[in-house]
Amino acid sequence: MLFIGFLLVGAVAGLMAGLFGIGGGIIIVPALIFVLNLQGVSPSLVTHIAVGTSLATIILTSLSSVSGHYQKEGIDWSIVRLLVPGICLGAVLGVATVLHISDHLLQSLIGVFSIIGAWRLYRGEGQQTTHRLIGRKTLGVMGGAVGYVSVVFGIGGGIVIMPLLVRYGMIMKRAVGTAAACGLPIAIVGALFYMLLGYDNLLLPNFSTGFVYWPAFLSIVVVSVPCARLGAVMMHRLPADKLRSLFAFLLLLIGLKLILGS
Repeated sequence: MLFIGFLLVGAVAGLMAGLFGIGGGIIIVPALIFVLNLQGVSPSLVTHIAVGTSLATIILTSLSSVSGHYQKEGIDWSIVRLLVPGICLGAVLGVATVLHISDHLLQSLIGVFSIIGAWRLYRGEGQQTTHRLIGRKTLGVMGGAVGYVSVVFGIGGGIVIMPLLVRYGMIMKRAVGTAAACGLPIAIVGALFYMLLGYDNLLLPNFSTGFVYWPAFLSIVVVSVPCARLGAVMMHRLPADKLRSLFAFLLLLIGLKLILGS
């Protein structure tokens, strides 16, 4: 039964990765928290394992999503190159920070973060307001902040990057593809450090490497990778306004669930 649950999580996460460029982590983390609690995993480690495993799955879903957006010429690689150095540094700092945050506090922070993102999109703060993208230095700092926040919350970074790129001049569909490309280095750096820093914890469940739980990882990626490609194709056929509204509603529901559940 838990295996079927992991497969469903993977399918939904893959679609979200392709549709919104968010890596699927905003779906995977709360779902894994629920399933890992059912499995009897130590309450002090549930959220950390959910975040670490989420980042590991995002490596593959991001590759699939990026491939789909690349074929549609939906990625601005010049922006990706400017963001990546800061993203990698921020991701390392984020992992070091999260190890000192309690499980319940981490859940609540993820929930609040989701609701803020939903409100901004609902108010239209993710809409295009200028035709000029921000400068190199600002993009570097932005990359660091995105990497830090993404690793703390176990997300691919698209949830942060996509609204910012749209706000500063990039069309919605190109911003989604660019955000998806930025999610790959976040996931790689984050997952590696979650494995290393949690390696010696004696409370970890069997078949774990640090804070990455392999049974969940394998079950999720089996379906999330093809679903991410499907989501990328669907995204290029949907109106931008509907994409933004769906994204905002999704974030609101997840945020409320995490806050009430924590």
